[in-house]
Amino acid sequence: MPMTDNQGSFLNRISIRRNQVSNMENNHEQDLEDLELFQKHVADRFSDLLPNDPSSTTDSPAKDQTALFSISWYRKLLDVFLCCEAEFKALVLIGRDPVQFSKPPLDRLVPDILDRSIKSLDICNAVTHGLELVCHWQKLAQIAVTALEQKPMGDGQVRRAKKALNTLLTSMMLDDKENNYHAKAAERTWSFGRRSGTNTTNNKDRTNGTFRAMSWSVAKSWSASKQIQAMASNLVVPRGGEPTGLALPIYAMSTIFVFVMWGLVAAIPCQERTGLLTHFPMPRNLNWGQSLISLQDKIAEEWKKKEKKGTTGLLDELQKMEKVAQNLVDFAENFQFPAEEEKLEEVAGQVAEMAEICRKMEDGLAPLQQQIREVFHRIVRSRAEVLDVLDQIGKMSTPVPY
Repeated sequence: MPMTDNQGSFLNRISIRRNQVSNMENNHEQDLEDLELFQKHVADRFSDLLPNDPSSTTDSPAKDQTALFSISWYRKLLDVFLCCEAEFKALVLIGRDPVQFSKPPLDRLVPDILDRSIKSLDICNAVTHGLELVCHWQKLAQIAVTALEQKPMGDGQVRRAKKALNTLLTSMMLDDKENNYHAKAAERTWSFGRRSGTNTTNNKDRTNGTFRAMSWSVAKSWSASKQIQAMASNLVVPRGGEPTGLALPIYAMSTIFVFVMWGLVAAIPCQERTGLLTHFPMPRNLNWGQSLISLQDKIAEEWKKKEKKGTTGLLDELQKMEKVAQNLVDFAENFQFPAEEEKLEEVAGQVAEMAEICRKMEDGLAPLQQQIREVFHRIVRSRAEVLDVLDQIGKMSTPVPY
């Protein structure tokens, strides 16, 4: 992911300032300024994910016409997450006294965000499985496109297309748990892992043996909706007066964790999404909260519509694929050779639309999968760095034997 100019200047600024003031007591104002800048960047980035308002003359130039909930849009969402996470880590960890993390309220907030990071790893794993299934659907749709593009169109090509499309639609109609096993036709193992527990007292070798590779399947009892619900619990705006100023950025990053993972689960087939939250607490009084609330409302509104119709999720390309596939199946079921020229022209338009959907998916799915990997490993590394800080606190508080 290319680092934005704002992000690069922010990280350099943090590093330089912390080096300059490491031995000074009166750096509170500079910390507040850094916090404000971080929050502004969060607000700007999420605002740029909102669709353009045709009547507005103040929209950011960073906005474009990317379709909401498309593969490209979700790639931008993950870019936003990675940028925010990098700035958050710089703000919270660089040049900080580790003892700060052992005092209230950080002694509670830090374990909370570590727990959310673990749950996010599970979501990344589940989303990866879902994307493999989406790739399988794209291949089935491409089989139908290839068959129906042949001229002249005969019974054999139509039967081949109908078989592929029926398989596609049947898979799309399966519930999320069934699809987790149906997708094993496309099974592959990722170099993803997770920490075996959340205990921060034993942190050795966390980047080697502790994060072990995960297989394709997840437990039958695992639920994406329950995972999101657990992540959203205890998400409370910190009270004012916290001396280090770190409670607010930790809260902001926790909220970003929950929002991004929730958005991914809503878009991409994941095991057991029934009852997925449509709203969780958002800070209306903070400048970055308004953008997140607007995006949350749009995702929730679409999810309520789609949840009643099927389980494919909100991904724009999947919604279009399902609709066109059904139209082509209807054509195939009533096909008689030779077909009327007018009907062939109508079908040619739908085949071209499906071909364009397949092209977008072929171009976008691999980079999206790569970003999910990057998010996963970024979370692993950042979590390890926080655990190193907690290790330092433990060593400082351990009596030295004489």
